[in-house]
Amino acid sequence: MEIRDKAAGLPTVEEIRQWMMNYVAGLLEIQETEVKTDVPFDHYGLDSLAAVGMTGDLEEWLGERLDPTLLYDYPTIDAFSSHLVNAR
Repeated sequence: MEIRDKAAGLPTVEEIRQWMMNYVAGLLEIQETEVKTDVPFDHYGLDSLAAVGMTGDLEEWLGERLDPTLLYDYPTIDAFSSHLVNAR
């Protein structure tokens, strides 16, 4: 994944949502169109190891520290991406 340029500004909910859809699709080797943003991560079989990996990669892209347990508090792409933008 490409690292986000901090000078470009903070990503929008849609940009984060798109990043996460790409990530999940790549991880599961499925088409991005098969990833539903309102379906819990555990539906896709993402275990704690995958959650930590995704959070770490998302940290790199965003350039900020994220608590890996946030995926349990916000268990869908929609909920997680909205939280990341609204928490700022």
